[in-house]
Amino acid sequence: MTLTRSTSTLSIALYQPDIPQNTGTILRLAACLGMKVHIIEPTGFILSDKGLQRAGMDYLERASMVRHRSWEVFENWRLEEKKRLILATTKSDHSYLAHDFLENDIMLFGRESSGVPDEVHIKADCNITIPMVEGLRSINLACSVAMVAGEALRQIKP
Repeated sequence: MTLTRSTSTLSIALYQPDIPQNTGTILRLAACLGMKVHIIEPTGFILSDKGLQRAGMDYLERASMVRHRSWEVFENWRLEEKKRLILATTKSDHSYLAHDFLENDIMLFGRESSGVPDEVHIKADCNITIPMVEGLRSINLACSVAMVAGEALRQIKP
């Protein structure tokens, strides 16, 4: 199956990402899967950063990205658009594999260094997690996005 640019209304949102290489990898993934990426600023790097360019390669010009100046701007936009917010977090017992994704969902991923603050947690419609071996802290952000996005697409694009 071949997709064209932004063929899904299922989206990825990154809350104040810290690492340009992860963001570039996620933009590349999203471009290949036809998904939009929402970047909630401020970021921990300049969006034209060389690491972002290196990880995203020539896919960045094919990526569909929307920048939001702040969490408040993003949240106001999301509520106007009536999109469900699905937060991927280590502070949940609900596996992403047991979650029922919908076409209009936005999958939100927090900062690599600190996740999302409590005021963002409480705004999420659902919290999901990737089950991990006990005692380990987290999975790389780009890998986490790929896992959750893959499952969401599997469910909505049979």
